[in-house]
Amino acid sequence: MSDSLKTLLVIAFLIVILWNLGAGLYYMLVDKGGSKRTVNALTRRIALSIALILLVVLANYMGWIQFHGVGRNP
Repeated sequence: MSDSLKTLLVIAFLIVILWNLGAGLYYMLVDKGGSKRTVNALTRRIALSIALILLVVLANYMGWIQFHGVGRNP
């Protein structure tokens, strides 16, 4: 998998996470507690965040990506 595809995958996950966060805020303001749409949007956001973290850990374990220390002196 190319580096640009990996980057796009992570960015896509982040965009969908932010979308669900915004949807949760919108539903909270519009519904005034009348429905479960806010809870559902925020639950999806948490699930996507956990999935992204697990994907990054799996990718590191499989050798698809390499962690590096940003700002670390060699």
